[in-house]
Amino acid sequence: MSNSDTLFRPAKLGQLELPNRIVMAPMTRTASPGNVPNDMVVEYYRRRAAGGTGLIITEGTCINHKAANGYENVPFFYGEEALEGWKKVVDAVHAEGGKIAPQLWHVGAIRRPGTEPDKDVPGYSPSGMAKAGKVTGHAMTKEDIADVVAAFAQGAKDAKAIGMDAIEIHGAHGYLIDQFFWEGSNQRDDEYGGSLENRSRFAIEIIKACREAVGPDFPIILRWSQWKQQDYPARLVNNPEELEAFIKPLSDAGVDIFHCSTRRFWEPEFEGSDLNLAGWVKKISGKPTITVGSVSLNADFLPVDGTAMFREAEPASLDNLIQRMEADEFDLVAVGRALIANPDWPKMVQEGRMSEMAAYEKDMLFKLV
Repeated sequence: MSNSDTLFRPAKLGQLELPNRIVMAPMTRTASPGNVPNDMVVEYYRRRAAGGTGLIITEGTCINHKAANGYENVPFFYGEEALEGWKKVVDAVHAEGGKIAPQLWHVGAIRRPGTEPDKDVPGYSPSGMAKAGKVTGHAMTKEDIADVVAAFAQGAKDAKAIGMDAIEIHGAHGYLIDQFFWEGSNQRDDEYGGSLENRSRFAIEIIKACREAVGPDFPIILRWSQWKQQDYPARLVNNPEELEAFIKPLSDAGVDIFHCSTRRFWEPEFEGSDLNLAGWVKKISGKPTITVGSVSLNADFLPVDGTAMFREAEPASLDNLIQRMEADEFDLVAVGRALIANPDWPKMVQEGRMSEMAAYEKDMLFKLV
């Protein structure tokens, strides 16, 4: 049996020094009325830091672009009131010894008319579509692209100014940046479409602009995924060679840490190797990686056959995870639903109290603290 001490070794990833290897995964909670983090949001994050989480990555928080938001009551990362709310979160997390990074987010074509703040604004995306063949919104002009790049950079600058320890750029799960990556939703015929190299240009411009905004040492995390909300089996790259061609330009642009989103961390990414996606990205890029996907759970979050979105998820063994970390397959592990069910999840693991953990249930999403 593996020793959980591996999870509790300090980590120094460039300028980011963490007390352990445990990350809180970003999870949308829609609990910020007026799009401003309130005292309940502060307490939600404070409790996870007090429970021993080394790095908290916030829920997706919208950049300052008119089409960035896709849901009610999600927090924004612009405007005096919202940034003041986030500053309270930062101070509370730091007071408990934790570190925190905002996930900067633009939903792209997933936005529907009627969504706040301006209900007349449609979804913006590379070709006006969230999935192939269905135009539902506005195809972005080059001026639109420049505006969004600038908004991400401003979000990065503001994050540093209010004391955040890093930023995460949301480039996964079928949202805007991923809509550029994905050939099905990006059918442009200019320099932002066509080859995967061209489809990555938007993300590279965002990363470079964020790097310029925060300076050379402030950590930039990029979250990306193969799967999409619209297509769970989707694969952006199919082998290590394609992965290298995709990852290297992003790394060169200024990504310090890759957050590799998978549904199940234990699944090999390519045939002929047991490495998961985070393991392959670390091997190829030489950069630190975060693994994620059903950590400490033994049931799926996402449906296999479309019959259920949530199932009860009992705590599961961490042996496989720890063995992979001991083998230096990845550097950090992000925990999601198990941390909703158990704010003290890290302390419970460290103290050998796995059997006392509460099972995750969907009703837990309806209560923040």
